Amino acid sequence: MKLIDLPYNFLFKKKASPYHAAGFTSVTLDPKREHYETLDPASRDLMLKTIRFFEDRGKAKLKEDDHERTWYADFLKFQKNEKLFASLLTPEDQGQGDCRWDTYRNCALNEILGFYGLAHWYTWQVSILGLGPIWISNNEKVKAKAAKLLQEGGIFAFGLSEREHGADIYSSEMALTPQEDGTFLANGSKYYIGNGNEAALVSVFGKMSDTGDYVFFVVDSRHKSYELVKNTVNSQNFVAEFRLNDYPIKQDDILAVGSEAWDMALNTVNVGKFNLGWASIGICSHAFYEAINHASHRRLFDHYVTDFVHIKQLFTDAYTRLTAMKLFAMRAIDYMRGANAEDRRYLLYTPMVKMKVTTQGEQVMDLLWDVIAAKGFEKDMYFEMAVKDIRALPKLEGTVHVNMALILKFMANYFFKPGKYPHIQPQTAPVNDDFLFNQGPTKGLGKTKFHDYKKVYNQFDLPNVNIFKKQIRLLKVLLVAGKPSAEQTKDFDFLLNLGELFTLVVYGQLILENAKLQGIEDDLIDQIFDVMVRDFSKYALLLSQKSSTTLVQQTICERMLKRPVVNQERYDWIWENYVFAMKDMYEMNP
Repeated sequence: MKLIDLPYNFLFKKKASPYHAAGFTSVTLDPKREHYETLDPASRDLMLKTIRFFEDRGKAKLKEDDHERTWYADFLKFQKNEKLFASLLTPEDQGQGDCRWDTYRNCALNEILGFYGLAHWYTWQVSILGLGPIWISNNEKVKAKAAKLLQEGGIFAFGLSEREHGADIYSSEMALTPQEDGTFLANGSKYYIGNGNEAALVSVFGKMSDTGDYVFFVVDSRHKSYELVKNTVNSQNFVAEFRLNDYPIKQDDILAVGSEAWDMALNTVNVGKFNLGWASIGICSHAFYEAINHASHRRLFDHYVTDFVHIKQLFTDAYTRLTAMKLFAMRAIDYMRGANAEDRRYLLYTPMVKMKVTTQGEQVMDLLWDVIAAKGFEKDMYFEMAVKDIRALPKLEGTVHVNMALILKFMANYFFKPGKYPHIQPQTAPVNDDFLFNQGPTKGLGKTKFHDYKKVYNQFDLPNVNIFKKQIRLLKVLLVAGKPSAEQTKDFDFLLNLGELFTLVVYGQLILENAKLQGIEDDLIDQIFDVMVRDFSKYALLLSQKSSTTLVQQTICERMLKRPVVNQERYDWIWENYVFAMKDMYEMNP
């Protein structure tokens, strides 16, 4: 079995294995061994300094701050001194020195911050959301101001959701009222706004009181007319409820009005939601190390815990799911960075990184928790923090249901009307991602085309991939012979399970694309699809049992139920060379 070095060094690396001199290729971040060779020197230095910051603070301080709900002033001081956010979140044409918005290197930081806990990732994430409308806008004065504030260490906020309406921006009650002198007064409240306590600028969504047009404008959280009502959560983060009381707004403070403001909101979320899957990958990676280290050293009934058959299965499933998460999310970077007005495939892959990767993260944590059991509650464990944090990610930037509704819009063209696109190579170049802030109108999602998924799947002749291909064919039969009725299309419980089946097809496609690009060995690919076949069968069974499912639909769904090919030699190889080889590879400094 040949293992090769991979071009995405910050995502994959070769390590010495206690079992085979050849070593193994791991997807899991190891902060103490990662060198980020594929990043430019300045970016590499930022990543390594960030890792050093957390390792020098140590695990005890990390946990103490989490338990005491301590505002992360030390991290914000670090990022200010190193110009971390300024370097990574300022577009090239707005910044000083080595500034650019580069999704490839941003995901490296996403993973690091997730690895050390969600709180520090969260202040970065909501700054991304707060900056989105500013960089999308044509307001050069606000752009220059934001760039200056970033250089000064500022953080940012995204004032979209409201207490009574959540993220239903149709119903926004924040109002901007014109005054006789050409200025405006802003009145209204926003709820669940990260960084709302200290944001240098808050990008606020509302409506013009006279015309009802949507509007985006910026405010300063330190202004006397900005009322900080409370922190809505009991954590290190400050997730604010704030109220604007006759807050004076000048024309220079307005980012967009009308349809441009609407598109600005959705396009910002397109950029921001992509980060959530990467946070989940980071959390799961750290938790995996802690779980395998604990289990491999604990003896019960005269055996190490990792000797038990069911424990091996739990760890192997967790590892292969985590591998799949990272393969998919990494390939999705390429489509984000390679997007343009004619190639908008990222609009499917982005909500999947948010929805599918984060829910897979929950499953990984559940598997690991079944291994370490009561140990996962102990206050000194990273795990105790991780199991709480991992639950948040599927519920931020739109629920799983909201993102599934979006994903379903692409299903018909994906299966039945493929387009033709040039092959996208890994997008690792140190360049600014200009298109992300020039995405254009958000309408017409159903017209988006995708390359033919069959061409990707047909490049692989592996037992479980072949079974999965049969399941895909049956799903297409279902969509033709058992096409959902008008009533079923209104039943979101029915559509949710149908959407899960569709999502698995897309998920598998990008996993295979990246596996081919990275030279991932066949045994690991087939072990991943062992899980995929089981997941497909699970959702097919759930769909077959819905009360509204017809006999034809039920029959086709039952034919989708497949058993993966069991190969003990393959399974043992994966266990020894990938899963158990993670033992004692990493432990956070105390």
